[in-house]
Amino acid sequence: MRRGPRLPLEELAPYLLELPDPPAPFDWTSVFDADRPVEIEIGFGKGLFLVNAGQSRPDLHFVGVEIVRKYQLFTATRLAKRGLHNVRVACGDGRLFLRDRVAPASLHALHVYFPDPWWKKRHEKRRLFTPEFAFECARVLRPGGVLHFVTDVEDYFHMVADLLKLQPALRPLPPPQPGEPAHDLDYLTNFERKFRKQGKAIYRARYERGEAAS
Repeated sequence: MRRGPRLPLEELAPYLLELPDPPAPFDWTSVFDADRPVEIEIGFGKGLFLVNAGQSRPDLHFVGVEIVRKYQLFTATRLAKRGLHNVRVACGDGRLFLRDRVAPASLHALHVYFPDPWWKKRHEKRRLFTPEFAFECARVLRPGGVLHFVTDVEDYFHMVADLLKLQPALRPLPPPQPGEPAHDLDYLTNFERKFRKQGKAIYRARYERGEAAS
């Protein structure tokens, strides 16, 4: 699907979340100039989830973290064209972002959709889900907050489930049931659209944080 050209940086600036040095937890009220629940997506790609979520839930604030700069700018352009001021996008490593820039129990939800499994040993250091990342997922969610996880790789799904079992603050919820898309943008992400059209199996899970993280 073709998109229009990227907007100038000065027009994208309101949607770009800069990462100051040294790292410190963000005050989300200052970032958005309003006090509303915050949800983060790790690895937003071309931003379909953020665009749809920002449009459908103006009562929430959304932050996306993506390691590829061109996708940050691409998604910021989509946000700017729609005037979605309840969404910000950052360029960085999602693992470090959660660890260094998100305060404990500060998120309403965390979204992780179709992360690369990185099966090869030499690529293991790039893998998103590790014991440390699973701990950070539990740490940053507030009580009642939800982790949403989706993948097309069954083995990776089970590996992540095993990691999350080790986090006593997280309890599994019934997986969500996907609806029938009304149009070509009515999907969770671009990957979901691709895999569902191919008839490929998709594995979904949700976890809720209890009263305390360990």
